[in-house]
Amino acid sequence: MLYWVGITDRDWFETVRGLEPDEVNFWQPSERVPRKLETGCPFLFKLHSPLNYIVGGGFFVRFTVLPCFVAWDAFREKNGASSLNELMQRTARYRKAPQTSSARIGCNVLAEPFFLEEEEWIPIPHDWPRSAQRGYTYDTGSETGNRLWRQIEKRLTSRHGAVAVQEPRFGEAYLTRAKLGQGTFRTLVADAYHRRCAVTAERSLPALEAAHIKAHAAAGPNRTQNGLLLRADIHRLFDDGYVTVDPALRFVVSSRLREEFENGRIYYELADKALANLPDRPTDHPRREFLEWHNSEVYLG
Repeated sequence: MLYWVGITDRDWFETVRGLEPDEVNFWQPSERVPRKLETGCPFLFKLHSPLNYIVGGGFFVRFTVLPCFVAWDAFREKNGASSLNELMQRTARYRKAPQTSSARIGCNVLAEPFFLEEEEWIPIPHDWPRSAQRGYTYDTGSETGNRLWRQIEKRLTSRHGAVAVQEPRFGEAYLTRAKLGQGTFRTLVADAYHRRCAVTAERSLPALEAAHIKAHAAAGPNRTQNGLLLRADIHRLFDDGYVTVDPALRFVVSSRLREEFENGRIYYELADKALANLPDRPTDHPRREFLEWHNSEVYLG
Protein backbone atom coordinates (compact mmCIF):
# COMPACT_ATOMS: atom_id res chain seq x y z
CA MET A 1 0.00 0.00 0.00
CA LEU A 2 1.31 3.44 -0.95
CA TYR A 3 0.71 6.33 1.44
CA TRP A 4 1.79 9.95 1.59
CA VAL A 5 3.52 11.90 4.37
CA GLY A 6 2.80 15.61 3.88
CA ILE A 7 4.75 18.41 5.56
CA THR A 8 2.91 21.07 7.54
CA ASP A 9 3.58 23.68 10.21
CA ARG A 10 2.75 23.36 13.87
CA ASP A 11 0.24 26.24 13.78
CA TRP A 12 -1.92 24.34 11.28
CA PHE A 13 -1.61 21.14 13.31
CA GLU A 14 -2.46 22.72 16.66
CA THR A 15 -5.45 24.62 15.23
CA VAL A 16 -7.13 21.61 13.66
CA ARG A 17 -6.24 19.23 16.51
CA GLY A 18 -8.09 21.45 18.95
CA LEU A 19 -11.28 21.18 16.88
CA GLU A 20 -11.48 17.37 16.94
CA PRO A 21 -12.78 17.65 13.35
CA ASP A 22 -14.44 15.12 11.06
CA GLU A 23 -12.48 16.50 8.08
CA VAL A 24 -9.62 18.88 7.36
CA ASN A 25 -8.28 20.85 4.43
CA PHE A 26 -4.54 20.15 4.26
CA TRP A 27 -3.96 23.12 1.99
CA GLN A 28 -0.80 24.16 0.18
CA PRO A 29 0.21 27.44 -1.49
CA SER A 30 0.99 25.62 -4.74
CA GLU A 31 -1.80 24.59 -7.12
CA ARG A 32 0.23 21.60 -8.30
CA VAL A 33 -0.88 18.14 -7.17
CA PRO A 34 1.81 16.84 -4.76
CA ARG A 35 1.38 13.38 -6.26
CA LYS A 36 -1.52 11.37 -7.65
CA LEU A 37 -3.22 9.73 -4.65
CA GLU A 38 -6.04 7.23 -4.68
CA THR A 39 -9.19 8.04 -2.74
CA GLY A 40 -8.90 6.46 0.71
CA CYS A 41 -5.09 6.59 0.71
CA PRO A 42 -3.58 7.29 4.16
CA PHE A 43 -2.14 10.81 4.34
CA LEU A 44 0.14 11.44 7.33
CA PHE A 45 1.24 14.77 8.84
CA LYS A 46 4.91 15.61 9.41
CA LEU A 47 5.90 18.86 11.10
CA HIS A 48 8.43 21.22 9.55
CA SER A 49 12.04 20.73 10.57
CA PRO A 50 13.46 20.84 13.21
CA LEU A 51 10.33 19.08 14.57
CA ASN A 52 10.97 16.00 12.45
CA TYR A 53 8.05 13.94 13.69
CA ILE A 54 4.92 12.39 12.25
CA VAL A 55 2.09 13.69 14.39
CA GLY A 56 -1.18 12.49 12.85
CA GLY A 57 -2.97 11.90 9.60
CA GLY A 58 -6.20 11.28 7.75
CA PHE A 59 -7.50 9.65 4.58
CA PHE A 60 -7.30 11.32 1.20
CA VAL A 61 -10.58 12.15 -0.55
CA ARG A 62 -9.84 14.75 -3.22
CA PHE A 63 -7.30 17.29 -4.43
CA THR A 64 -8.83 20.44 -5.81
CA VAL A 65 -7.90 24.09 -6.30
CA LEU A 66 -10.06 26.74 -4.64
CA PRO A 67 -9.94 30.50 -4.02
CA CYS A 68 -9.14 31.22 -0.38
CA PHE A 69 -12.62 32.58 0.30
CA VAL A 70 -14.29 29.45 -1.08
CA ALA A 71 -11.97 27.17 0.92
CA TRP A 72 -12.77 29.22 4.02
CA ASP A 73 -16.52 29.09 3.37
CA ALA A 74 -16.39 25.30 2.96
CA PHE A 75 -14.04 24.32 5.79
CA ARG A 76 -13.79 27.34 8.10
CA GLU A 77 -11.32 26.63 10.95
CA LYS A 78 -10.74 23.14 9.52
CA ASN A 79 -8.36 24.96 7.17
CA GLY A 80 -6.06 25.23 10.17
CA ALA A 81 -6.62 28.99 10.45
CA SER A 82 -8.85 31.01 12.77
CA SER A 83 -10.16 33.35 10.04
CA LEU A 84 -10.12 34.01 6.31
CA ASN A 85 -7.66 36.82 6.92
CA GLU A 86 -5.28 34.44 8.71
CA LEU A 87 -5.56 31.95 5.84
CA MET A 88 -4.63 34.72 3.40
CA GLN A 89 -1.72 35.82 5.61
CA ARG A 90 -0.33 32.31 5.75
CA THR A 91 -0.62 31.99 1.98
CA ALA A 92 1.19 35.31 1.62
CA ARG A 93 3.96 34.14 3.93
CA TYR A 94 4.67 31.09 1.80
CA ARG A 95 4.40 32.99 -1.48
CA LYS A 96 6.30 35.99 -0.14
CA ALA A 97 3.78 38.39 -1.63
CA PRO A 98 0.45 39.95 -0.52
CA GLN A 99 -2.62 37.82 -1.31
CA THR A 100 -6.30 38.62 -1.84
CA SER A 101 -9.23 36.45 -0.83
CA SER A 102 -9.40 35.23 -4.44
CA ALA A 103 -5.89 33.76 -4.29
CA ARG A 104 -6.06 30.12 -5.32
CA ILE A 105 -4.65 27.38 -3.10
CA GLY A 106 -4.24 23.64 -3.52
CA CYS A 107 -6.59 21.72 -1.23
CA ASN A 108 -5.98 18.16 -0.09
CA VAL A 109 -9.37 17.24 1.36
CA LEU A 110 -8.98 14.62 4.08
CA ALA A 111 -11.60 12.62 5.98
CA GLU A 112 -11.43 10.95 9.38
CA PRO A 113 -8.35 12.82 10.66
CA PHE A 114 -6.48 11.67 13.74
CA PHE A 115 -3.95 13.48 15.92
CA LEU A 116 -1.26 11.94 18.08
CA GLU A 117 -0.41 13.16 21.56
CA GLU A 118 3.11 14.56 21.79
CA GLU A 119 4.42 11.48 23.60
CA GLU A 120 3.10 9.40 20.67
CA TRP A 121 4.85 11.37 17.94
CA ILE A 122 6.90 9.19 15.61
CA PRO A 123 10.40 10.26 14.49
CA ILE A 124 10.74 10.35 10.72
CA PRO A 125 12.32 7.25 9.13
CA HIS A 126 16.07 7.24 8.61
CA ASP A 127 15.65 7.49 4.83
CA TRP A 128 13.53 10.65 4.89
CA PRO A 129 14.93 12.87 2.07
CA ARG A 130 16.20 16.13 3.54
CA SER A 131 15.37 17.89 0.28
CA ALA A 132 11.62 17.09 0.54
CA GLN A 133 9.58 20.29 0.59
CA ARG A 134 6.01 19.02 0.41
CA GLY A 135 6.18 15.39 1.42
CA TYR A 136 7.29 11.89 0.56
CA THR A 137 5.69 8.58 -0.47
CA TYR A 138 6.14 5.37 1.49
CA ASP A 139 5.11 1.84 0.59
CA THR A 140 4.10 -0.83 3.08
CA GLY A 141 5.81 -3.25 0.71
CA SER A 142 9.15 -1.85 1.88
CA GLU A 143 10.66 -2.51 5.29
CA THR A 144 10.73 1.17 6.25
CA GLY A 145 7.24 1.92 4.96
CA ASN A 146 5.76 -1.13 6.65
CA ARG A 147 7.43 -0.33 9.99
CA LEU A 148 6.11 3.24 9.96
CA TRP A 149 2.56 2.18 9.08
CA ARG A 150 2.57 -0.47 11.82
CA GLN A 151 3.55 2.24 14.32
CA ILE A 152 0.54 4.28 13.20
CA GLU A 153 -1.73 1.24 13.51
CA LYS A 154 -0.43 0.50 17.00
CA ARG A 155 -1.22 4.02 18.22
CA LEU A 156 -4.70 4.03 16.71
CA THR A 157 -5.48 0.56 18.04
CA SER A 158 -4.50 1.52 21.58
CA ARG A 159 -6.74 4.58 21.41
CA HIS A 160 -9.76 3.44 19.40
CA GLY A 161 -9.67 -0.35 19.20
CA ALA A 162 -8.94 -2.63 16.29
CA VAL A 163 -11.96 -1.53 14.26
CA ALA A 164 -10.43 1.91 13.71
CA VAL A 165 -7.45 0.55 11.81
CA GLN A 166 -8.95 -2.09 9.55
CA GLU A 167 -7.20 -2.40 6.19
CA PRO A 168 -7.83 0.80 4.18
CA ARG A 169 -10.28 0.68 1.29
CA PHE A 170 -9.82 2.73 -1.82
CA GLY A 171 -11.88 4.52 -4.46
CA GLU A 172 -15.67 4.18 -4.30
CA ALA A 173 -15.34 1.50 -1.62
CA TYR A 174 -13.82 4.12 0.69
CA LEU A 175 -16.38 6.82 -0.11
CA THR A 176 -19.20 4.38 0.55
CA ARG A 177 -18.15 3.69 4.16
CA ALA A 178 -16.29 6.87 5.14
CA LYS A 179 -17.77 9.54 7.38
CA LEU A 180 -17.57 12.57 5.11
CA GLY A 181 -17.99 16.10 6.44
CA GLN A 182 -19.96 19.02 5.04
CA GLY A 183 -16.95 20.72 3.47
CA THR A 184 -15.97 17.49 1.74
CA PHE A 185 -19.54 17.12 0.46
CA ARG A 186 -19.47 20.61 -1.00
CA THR A 187 -16.13 19.97 -2.68
CA LEU A 188 -17.19 16.62 -4.17
CA VAL A 189 -20.48 17.99 -5.48
CA ALA A 190 -18.89 21.12 -6.96
CA ASP A 191 -16.23 19.10 -8.76
CA ALA A 192 -18.71 16.45 -9.96
CA TYR A 193 -20.83 19.19 -11.57
CA HIS A 194 -17.75 20.89 -13.07
CA ARG A 195 -18.55 23.94 -10.92
CA ARG A 196 -21.67 24.71 -12.96
CA CYS A 197 -25.26 24.96 -11.74
CA ALA A 198 -27.28 21.81 -12.47
CA VAL A 199 -30.31 23.85 -13.51
CA THR A 200 -28.88 26.88 -15.33
CA ALA A 201 -25.26 25.86 -16.05
CA GLU A 202 -24.17 29.11 -14.33
CA ARG A 203 -20.42 28.89 -13.70
CA SER A 204 -19.77 31.80 -11.30
CA LEU A 205 -18.38 29.80 -8.38
CA PRO A 206 -19.20 32.36 -5.64
CA ALA A 207 -22.88 32.10 -6.63
CA LEU A 208 -23.01 28.29 -6.46
CA GLU A 209 -23.84 26.08 -3.49
CA ALA A 210 -24.01 22.34 -2.89
CA ALA A 211 -27.54 21.36 -1.92
CA HIS A 212 -28.55 18.17 -0.12
CA ILE A 213 -31.48 16.51 -1.88
CA LYS A 214 -32.46 14.56 1.23
CA ALA A 215 -31.71 16.94 4.07
CA HIS A 216 -28.71 16.16 6.26
CA ALA A 217 -30.98 16.66 9.28
CA ALA A 218 -33.16 13.84 7.92
CA ALA A 219 -30.17 11.47 7.69
CA GLY A 220 -29.36 12.40 4.12
CA PRO A 221 -25.76 11.31 3.45
CA ASN A 222 -22.88 13.55 2.39
CA ARG A 223 -22.56 11.79 -0.99
CA THR A 224 -22.55 13.17 -4.51
CA GLN A 225 -25.68 11.11 -5.31
CA ASN A 226 -27.48 13.15 -2.62
CA GLY A 227 -26.26 16.49 -3.95
CA LEU A 228 -27.04 19.11 -6.57
CA LEU A 229 -24.87 22.11 -7.37
CA LEU A 230 -27.31 25.01 -7.54
CA ARG A 231 -27.24 28.76 -7.92
CA ALA A 232 -27.78 30.24 -4.47
CA ASP A 233 -31.30 31.55 -5.15
CA ILE A 234 -32.41 28.21 -6.58
CA HIS A 235 -30.84 26.41 -3.62
CA ARG A 236 -32.93 28.49 -1.22
CA LEU A 237 -36.12 27.77 -3.16
CA PHE A 238 -35.19 24.07 -3.30
CA ASP A 239 -34.70 23.85 0.46
CA ASP A 240 -37.98 25.71 1.06
CA GLY A 241 -39.90 23.44 -1.31
CA TYR A 242 -40.84 25.93 -4.03
CA VAL A 243 -38.84 24.00 -6.62
CA THR A 244 -37.66 20.42 -6.96
CA VAL A 245 -36.11 17.96 -9.39
CA ASP A 246 -38.28 14.99 -10.33
CA PRO A 247 -37.00 11.42 -10.78
CA ALA A 248 -36.77 12.04 -14.54
CA LEU A 249 -34.23 14.80 -13.75
CA ARG A 250 -36.54 17.63 -14.81
CA PHE A 251 -36.71 20.94 -12.95
CA VAL A 252 -40.15 21.50 -11.41
CA VAL A 253 -41.57 24.77 -10.05
CA SER A 254 -44.51 24.90 -7.65
CA SER A 255 -47.54 27.11 -8.36
CA ARG A 256 -47.16 28.26 -4.75
CA LEU A 257 -44.28 30.49 -5.83
CA ARG A 258 -46.59 32.60 -8.00
CA GLU A 259 -49.51 32.41 -5.58
CA GLU A 260 -47.56 33.52 -2.53
CA PHE A 261 -45.16 36.02 -4.07
CA GLU A 262 -46.86 37.10 -7.31
CA ASN A 263 -43.61 36.51 -9.12
CA GLY A 264 -41.18 33.80 -10.17
CA ARG A 265 -41.09 34.39 -13.92
CA ILE A 266 -37.38 33.55 -14.27
CA TYR A 267 -37.99 30.21 -12.54
CA TYR A 268 -41.11 29.29 -14.50
CA GLU A 269 -39.08 29.79 -17.68
CA LEU A 270 -36.91 26.87 -16.51
CA ALA A 271 -39.82 24.67 -15.44
CA ASP A 272 -40.23 21.16 -16.85
CA LYS A 273 -36.86 21.29 -18.60
CA ALA A 274 -34.20 18.64 -18.18
CA LEU A 275 -31.29 19.60 -15.96
CA ALA A 276 -28.78 21.63 -17.95
CA ASN A 277 -25.72 20.08 -16.32
CA LEU A 278 -25.03 16.66 -14.83
CA PRO A 279 -21.87 14.88 -13.62
CA ASP A 280 -19.97 12.85 -16.16
CA ARG A 281 -20.21 9.67 -14.12
CA PRO A 282 -23.71 8.14 -13.82
CA THR A 283 -22.78 6.99 -10.30
CA ASP A 284 -22.62 10.68 -9.31
CA HIS A 285 -26.08 11.49 -10.69
CA PRO A 286 -28.90 12.26 -8.22
CA ARG A 287 -30.23 9.00 -6.81
CA ARG A 288 -33.91 8.33 -7.39
CA GLU A 289 -34.69 7.56 -3.74
CA PHE A 290 -33.38 10.95 -2.62
CA LEU A 291 -35.32 12.79 -5.34
CA GLU A 292 -38.50 10.96 -4.36
CA TRP A 293 -37.93 11.97 -0.73
CA HIS A 294 -37.61 15.63 -1.67
CA ASN A 295 -40.67 15.47 -3.91
CA SER A 296 -42.82 13.89 -1.21
CA GLU A 297 -41.45 15.50 1.96
CA VAL A 298 -40.34 19.02 0.94
CA TYR A 299 -41.85 20.08 -2.38
CA LEU A 300 -44.94 22.29 -2.12
CA GLY A 301 -46.66 20.91 -5.22
